[in-house]
Amino acid sequence: MSGDTLFGIDGAALEVRAQRMGLLASNIANASTPGFKAKDIDFQTALAAVQSQRDSGSGDDAFQQSVKYRTPTQTSMDGNTVELGQEQTAFAENAVQYQTTLSFLNSRISEITRALKGE
Repeated sequence: MSGDTLFGIDGAALEVRAQRMGLLASNIANASTPGFKAKDIDFQTALAAVQSQRDSGSGDDAFQQSVKYRTPTQTSMDGNTVELGQEQTAFAENAVQYQTTLSFLNSRISEITRALKGE
């Protein structure tokens, strides 16, 4: 049984959430970098792309294909599109969702462990 089948969608979701966390952290780190363009993803699109990549076994980086530039609500004089409040909110929200997905996976691993032990 492969890891993809064993953990189902939760494994792919955890991967996408982890990569999004890095993307949002990069936005926050570059909040004062002139000309920096904030990026984000649509979670559902990225998840579908990662699952498709796993199903087909292709080597393409599915996550990178779903990365899009964020449109700011207020433009900055230096061309930076990072809105710190929005980025911090998205980061915190993604962190909670990451933790929830991780809890689902831990629960699944516990079930499998108990089944293997015959409990």
